[in-house]
Amino acid sequence: MFDLTLTPEQIEMRDTLHDFAQQEMKAAAIHPDRLQPFEKPVMSDLLAKAAQLGIRTLSLSEASGGSGSDTLTTCMLIEELAVGEVDVATILGTTAVLGHTLFDRLMSEAQKAKYVSAFAGDDDYHLAFAGVTRETHLGWNYYEDAYEDDVSVPTAEKKGNDWVLNGRIEAVSNAPLAKLFAVQVRTDPQSKGLEGLSTFLIARDHPGLIVEKTIGAFGGEQNSMTRWHHGTAAPITLKNCQLSASDVLGVVGQCPLASGALLQRLSVVNAAVALGVGRASYDAAVDYAKMRRQGGRNIMEHQAIGTKIADCTIKLELSRNMVWKAAWSLDHPEAISDRSLSTLPLAVIARVSTAQAVHEVTLLAAECFGAMGVMRDMPLQKYVNDGFIIAHSDDTDGAAKLLIAESVAGFER
Repeated sequence: MFDLTLTPEQIEMRDTLHDFAQQEMKAAAIHPDRLQPFEKPVMSDLLAKAAQLGIRTLSLSEASGGSGSDTLTTCMLIEELAVGEVDVATILGTTAVLGHTLFDRLMSEAQKAKYVSAFAGDDDYHLAFAGVTRETHLGWNYYEDAYEDDVSVPTAEKKGNDWVLNGRIEAVSNAPLAKLFAVQVRTDPQSKGLEGLSTFLIARDHPGLIVEKTIGAFGGEQNSMTRWHHGTAAPITLKNCQLSASDVLGVVGQCPLASGALLQRLSVVNAAVALGVGRASYDAAVDYAKMRRQGGRNIMEHQAIGTKIADCTIKLELSRNMVWKAAWSLDHPEAISDRSLSTLPLAVIARVSTAQAVHEVTLLAAECFGAMGVMRDMPLQKYVNDGFIIAHSDDTDGAAKLLIAESVAGFER
């Protein structure tokens, strides 16, 4: 049964994160001095404080030193964090999901022994996945084979008992901070598309792994691409990076992350991050509408503003319901197998619908401020920009909806 009754522990954790976001994060995140420039570096002090609250290891099993939180709890807490600062929430959400995926589901016992204690005990230890999945590589190739020739990943050549990796990946989330990378490479030179890929675990200080300059808001000398993501990202280069068979995640030639199934949790958590951005803009609009007076009354009482606030409220409530339902379904796959839930890709639906709703909410919230909403020292211009980024990122653009259409049609690529 789909039950939205929260436990006392969940409510206490949510309240703790809510207070932290409101008291510690929001004022610093929307300070006029920070809002003025386009480039907004990661607030490392807030990231460290949030990590100390256990968010980084939220999804990691208790046996490995984490909290063992389910997907619903993770989404609920990450949403609260995103209300305070979206980049911090994105970084920690990515690390939390990868921590569960890598340590609890994919690593061998020897690999866990090598990495898990360091990860659990170091608040600055973040994780990164450098690779592609079926979902992120869909692009606009709906009417042709999207995975045949244009999947570009580094290559790995077998030399004796070791592998030598070479190549470059342009934008790797969490790369500037990560201390452990799961890197997807092509180990079968005769393969194409998403076949013949393998994943290697590479520590940040391993010889041959080079983390390039962080991608800026408008690229830079080293990075020609414009940042179109939240959190932090950078290209990585592999230059004669020599690894042993013990560094392979799973089996050579069977990339466990390529299908995207294991990263559905990350998609839903990213939807929760988006929801937090929508809430932040909504809260700002509500506070302003209750305070600003025009025509002898607060503008909240004017029909035009009241309608906008009501529309925002509806969109956010519906989005949260979808995110929580998708999160619950990932924690209870039996609900799909016994037909309690549909077989539709709920994680994709949650991510796409929330992105669209949040984009609309940020625009409506800005309209409540009138001309003030576009001023660079006001938070609404940042929230609107955040909404555009969310709406047009790789896993929420128009092509992402085609995965839903494929499911409805019963079509398999």
